[in-house]
Amino acid sequence: MNRHGDMILYRIGELAKAASLSERTIDYYTKLGLIKPESRSMKNYRLYSHETLAALERINQLKQEKYTLEEIKSMMDKWNAATPEADVSDKLAELELQMQRLEREVKALEPMINGLKPVQARRALAALIPQGVACMEAIKLLLTQNPPM
Repeated sequence: MNRHGDMILYRIGELAKAASLSERTIDYYTKLGLIKPESRSMKNYRLYSHETLAALERINQLKQEKYTLEEIKSMMDKWNAATPEADVSDKLAELELQMQRLEREVKALEPMINGLKPVQARRALAALIPQGVACMEAIKLLLTQNPPM
């Protein structure tokens, strides 16, 4: 690892190891424009920031959700372009509306779920549990990684 001011920078092998990916994958993602090196070393090695590690985690999560690399690049380009405060506020307001809608839908389902036999209810809810946990983890991550308002 190298230091660039207060920033820790990773060479490709270090980044690959930290992200549990191959160097070839890091190289491929760089060529696709999914990630970008922060700078170059004196020996011309690409150096990546800790933010790149977070981006790789996002890419992996989206891949597991069955998004293509092209779709992921498009999403990440939008996220990277959406840094102004107004865009963030709009996205948060949209997220809040979606959560309210989901809450209403869940409440509407409660009587139907209560009418099911326990085995049927468990089977019906089994598919939702991993997605619900992932959603809660994403919200928790959003709230804990950003400075308090």
